[in-house]
Amino acid sequence: MARICLTLPTNRACAAAIAAVHEEAVHAAAHFGVEVHFLILDSAAAPDRAGHTAAVAGLPRVPGVVVHHLGEAEQRAFLTAALRRARAAGAERLLRLLLPDTVSYGACTDRAFLLAAALGCRSVHRRDSDSRYQTAGGRPVFPVHHELATLGLPAAEAARRVDADARGPLHGHLPVSLVGASFVGEMSVDIAAIHDLDPAVYHDVVSLWAPVHWPEERKRALVEESFKGAGTEPFGGDHAVLGAVDPMRVDMCNIALHRGVYETVPLPPATDTIGSDYFLLHLVHDATLPGVLHNRHIVNHHTDERKTGAGFTAYQLRFTKFLLSMRYFNFLYDELAAAGAALLDDRHRLRAAAVGELVARSTGLDRDENVMRLSALEIAYRKLGGRYAEFAGVLAARGPGLLDEARRDMADFALLIAAWEPLVRAAAATDVPGTDR
Repeated sequence: MARICLTLPTNRACAAAIAAVHEEAVHAAAHFGVEVHFLILDSAAAPDRAGHTAAVAGLPRVPGVVVHHLGEAEQRAFLTAALRRARAAGAERLLRLLLPDTVSYGACTDRAFLLAAALGCRSVHRRDSDSRYQTAGGRPVFPVHHELATLGLPAAEAARRVDADARGPLHGHLPVSLVGASFVGEMSVDIAAIHDLDPAVYHDVVSLWAPVHWPEERKRALVEESFKGAGTEPFGGDHAVLGAVDPMRVDMCNIALHRGVYETVPLPPATDTIGSDYFLLHLVHDATLPGVLHNRHIVNHHTDERKTGAGFTAYQLRFTKFLLSMRYFNFLYDELAAAGAALLDDRHRLRAAAVGELVARSTGLDRDENVMRLSALEIAYRKLGGRYAEFAGVLAARGPGLLDEARRDMADFALLIAAWEPLVRAAAATDVPGTDR
């Protein structure tokens, strides 16, 4: 029986999300004959983690569904054992990258990739704790329905299971490597309040993630579609398209990746950086690997901790670091697009070394663009006043350090790429804590 990993990383209380994703796991096992490993990666505070333990204990036992609830202690034990087995150089640094003491959207998913390898899974399906499923006819609309219908199949075969085929004529033999959709509801990045205060400042801020050489018209179009997902229209019936999946049309709360992707190249382990987990979407697209875009969008909502006090400051710093990361990612995306199918070897696998070389090259880019971004962001936030003006003071004080962090994050990514494939092989031979292999 084939195994898949349905994963829910979390650092907040989310008992309701655990119950909902478990329902999706049950649906997958019942309708697709797979063994679903529901993997909860729990970095929440102790009281919330205890609530999750109780929520897991209350889940019904269902044939074909195995639940793994791992706190950071268990995750650290697994990573330490895998790194030791891999005989990885710089193991302590790699452990810090994979399990940092602060938020990393890429690292938490990288841990899911390694644990999926240990569990013998053929794919990883990721959900988020601040989202929920749409419903139709009173029943949840599960994305896994489309994910398991096509993921991993040769594109020519997958074409018979979708509503539209937009792939190129030469891609029939390539495997479907990504299946995803977006979200409806609140914006993926919690900055709608900036638009409410001043739409012009909102444009100035959001446009900072575009390449600086883009014309104003193109930047305006980017601002218009950024972070809005699939809008607000509710689910009205299935529609799935096979082809090159635009990364702007997929969200990481609603994604499935085939092992041929994530066992070759990891996600950037950048800390305190929104959007650091989207790299593989671009890589799959630019390497000409087929994907499926469907419309079972997940409902996004924002939790309160990022709106006031220390939570507000922390969230705005993550957004700032996202803008700074684009100095490097814009370069990488241009290079990946230029390379195209040359990113694949003769077995249609991603060339990890080529990707790693590009990432390493990006660390030599000058910082002038990022100095400009920081200055423009500080000016914009001072215009908004109130808590945003206070945050502008934080930017003024921390700016030089943030510039260094953005560059260091890319160096860390290059290091992880170089160590990744041996680490995946080692993980596949490593026991998962609490699991009877």
